[in-house]
Amino acid sequence: MTATVAPSKDAEPSAAEGPATPKSPSGRARRSIPYLLTVGMLAGLVVICLLSAGIGAYKIPLGDVIGSVQHRIGLGGAALDRVGESVLWNVRFPRVVLALIVGASLGCAGALMQGVFGNPLAEPAVIGISSGAAVGGVASIAFGLTFLGTWTLPVCAFVGGLVTVFLVYAMSRSGGRTEVVTLILTGVAVTAFGMAMIGLFIFFADNAEVTQITFWQLGSLAQATWPKVLAVLPWALVGLAIAPFYSRKLDLLALGERPARHLGVDVERMRVVLMFTTALLTAAAVAVSGIISFVGLVVPHLLRMLAGPGHRFLIPGSALGGALVLAVCDLTARTIAAPAELPLGVLTGLIGSPFFFWLLRRTRRKQGGWA
Repeated sequence: MTATVAPSKDAEPSAAEGPATPKSPSGRARRSIPYLLTVGMLAGLVVICLLSAGIGAYKIPLGDVIGSVQHRIGLGGAALDRVGESVLWNVRFPRVVLALIVGASLGCAGALMQGVFGNPLAEPAVIGISSGAAVGGVASIAFGLTFLGTWTLPVCAFVGGLVTVFLVYAMSRSGGRTEVVTLILTGVAVTAFGMAMIGLFIFFADNAEVTQITFWQLGSLAQATWPKVLAVLPWALVGLAIAPFYSRKLDLLALGERPARHLGVDVERMRVVLMFTTALLTAAAVAVSGIISFVGLVVPHLLRMLAGPGHRFLIPGSALGGALVLAVCDLTARTIAAPAELPLGVLTGLIGSPFFFWLLRRTRRKQGGWA
């Protein structure tokens, strides 16, 4: 009777077994990318907020900014002189906070639009929300409306955006369903009509109103105040809170409408909810900043390229990325041509347009041409 000897744990693998295959770290590394991006964007937000608060015509050293913040929240530090405190807390910080709110709203709205339409070229303006909000804001300027004081323009722009999305949805709905192609084409038509209305308002406005309309239409945060922050914050928070709850359903929708329905997703209901969530976010942003383009297009697509298409990270990540991008762009816009200020919408357009062209060619090349 022969005894069998168990192979040693340290023995080399036999030829039949083949060489030992090391465990690939790529899967673990891939899963860690969203966490690394989140930490990096949060750290970037802290840095850019502190820099934006200190840089400007009235320079405030970084240490003084931190000291003033600590003093306000009761953690030591020291208050600045009267002028410094006023500049920091009544001019700089409202602008920084508004940039974060507007950027987060546009970034999140872009991620939702791309998920709903299943198209990386989609952005909030695709269904006319931006132009509708712009019509409301421009109308309040052209007609000299002041029934809500300083809140008049934001409220008119907000109402204009919501009315537009109602119209687009109603006109594109047929047979109890909303087709994506019809929705997009209706949005294009409504956008063209909105731009024509803005041109008409400008034609009948006086010189002072034309200047105000033009500067607002180009996008700017120069008029940021705490009342404007408080006016837009609740609506932005509602939209940003609703969006993450649809992450899994958007992942299922990426498989196609029919598979998503078989998996229990009410596609039509989800599309309606997310369209109005996008309208809420975009109209709130446009109401206080004017038209700022390409943030909702560029940020979600960059994050999708880096971390994959999963909406569990993509939606909150796009909000963080949008806030970071707009804060950086706003700081650049008010310092690159100092003492003049470059309109924020112009700067984002100069950066976003080449990216959009590259994205268009890349998508066309991957699909082997357009059908």
